[in-house]
Amino acid sequence: MTCPTAPVSPMLRRSVAAALVAGTLALAGCGSGSPSGAEGSAADTSADSAGVGSGELTSIAVGTIAIASSTELRYGVAEGIFEDHGLDVELIEGQGGAALLPAVQNGSMQFAVGNPMSVLTAADQGLPMKVVSGYSWSAAEGEDINAVFARKDSGIEGFDDLEGQTVSVNAVHTLGDLSIMEATERAGADPEAINFNEMPFPDMLAQLEQGNVDAVWLPEPFMGRALADPENVLVGYPNQEVMDGMPLTIAFTSESIAEESPELVTAFQEALTESAERAAQDEEGVRAMLPEFLKMDEETAQSIRLEPAHTDLPVEKMQTIYDLMLTYGMAENPLDVESLYVTPQGQ
Repeated sequence: MTCPTAPVSPMLRRSVAAALVAGTLALAGCGSGSPSGAEGSAADTSADSAGVGSGELTSIAVGTIAIASSTELRYGVAEGIFEDHGLDVELIEGQGGAALLPAVQNGSMQFAVGNPMSVLTAADQGLPMKVVSGYSWSAAEGEDINAVFARKDSGIEGFDDLEGQTVSVNAVHTLGDLSIMEATERAGADPEAINFNEMPFPDMLAQLEQGNVDAVWLPEPFMGRALADPENVLVGYPNQEVMDGMPLTIAFTSESIAEESPELVTAFQEALTESAERAAQDEEGVRAMLPEFLKMDEETAQSIRLEPAHTDLPVEKMQTIYDLMLTYGMAENPLDVESLYVTPQGQ
């Protein structure tokens, strides 16, 4: 168990810095090319922005995570949208935003899409990363794409009931425990009294049923399974308690790419925006990609909630997240989050 209000551990801080210095990266399911059929490794190719707009494709490697919201990015590659913007994309799957940071920092990836708190933690440590785009978001109202669940006989009905309970999240010092703590604070209870433990999403419902934990934080497709069990109760949507539409993933690059290759950054921003817009108009096409991408059955692919995807730059909301990180001991140094953003050319 991990006390949520303890400062970020020195081991965690050292691991982030050491990984970036060493340039190591844990990858899972690395493809040999982009879904559009390009061969070779873009990670081994210099992404010189001089090629953008010249009629030749510029090869880039883009890190992504095996979650449903990554489908819009894959959709854009498969539909040739990135090629239309002069980019030959190789998608490389990583374990999470923190795992993708070293490869972006050392240049083996030019861009990645991952958890905003990974980038904010890196910035807190003085590591030069830049945010180029928003990507996926929590729903502003109504049914959200992640939630806290408890058992019906637990007596837990709201966030104020989590005080003194054990709550499972996939990783501590991420959006899960951060949003739950703030939701508990706003409900008038003591967030310091929550005990968080780390657990893989696939294991959570069984552990909840067995009484080994008091509540769990789940995204899709696990939310649907939790809701299907009448013995579970939906405690609430923590993201919506914090803000109306929380940025869940963002696109980022290294400071060197941002400064030395502005045309490349602009081409990527424009391609990602078009991909999100066209995917939003083709939900059937997006859902058709889910079974192969996430190894899920057709029925689940048609029923899960999809995260809204758009590429607005969430400056104020990211600042709120960082300020909460300071409040709950997940960051140490004041930061103007706007300084991390790369504004698209022409704006």
